[in-house]
Amino acid sequence: MSTAYDFDAVAIDGHPLSLKELSGKALLVVNTASACGFTPQFAGLEALHQKFGSRGLVVLGFPCNQFGAQDKGSDGEIASFCQKNYGVSFTMMSKVNVNGADAHPLFQWLTRAAPGILGTQSIKWNFTKFLVGPDGVVRKRYAPTDRPASLERDIEAVLPVV
Repeated sequence: MSTAYDFDAVAIDGHPLSLKELSGKALLVVNTASACGFTPQFAGLEALHQKFGSRGLVVLGFPCNQFGAQDKGSDGEIASFCQKNYGVSFTMMSKVNVNGADAHPLFQWLTRAAPGILGTQSIKWNFTKFLVGPDGVVRKRYAPTDRPASLERDIEAVLPVV
C-alpha cells in the first residue's frame, strides 16, 4: 500500500469505510482512549474538526485498548461516551489494535511511514496523531503530549486548495 487511501476500516457504527472515499482530503488519524489522562484531547480534536472540516480535514479517531486497558467499552459505549462528554461529531472508527501482529493495517503502514523517536515503529501511548496530506502521504507524526491546537499550523499547510 502506498497511500492512506489504499486502506479500509470499519466505522464505530459498524459500517465499512474505504479511505478511498476520503481521497483528496487531509486526514488526522488518532488512536484514542476513553479513560486516559489525554482523553480531554477529544475536545481539541473536535475543535479542529469544526474549524477545518469544511476546508478538507477529516479527523479519524480509532479507539484502542492496548495502553493500560483504557478503552474497555464496546464500540457503542465508546461512541456514546465521546458524544456525551466531548460532543464528538468527527468520524470515530471501530476499536482496533495499533501495535503488534494484529495491528490494523493502516497503523502498520502509518508507523512505517512516520516512525517515532529513534526510528521506533510502535505507538507508545494513546492519542498519537498522524497528519496525512491530500495526496495520501504521511506528513508528520505527533506525540500523545502534543495538544490538538498545536497542530493547526501544520494542518493549514496541508489542506487541499479549494
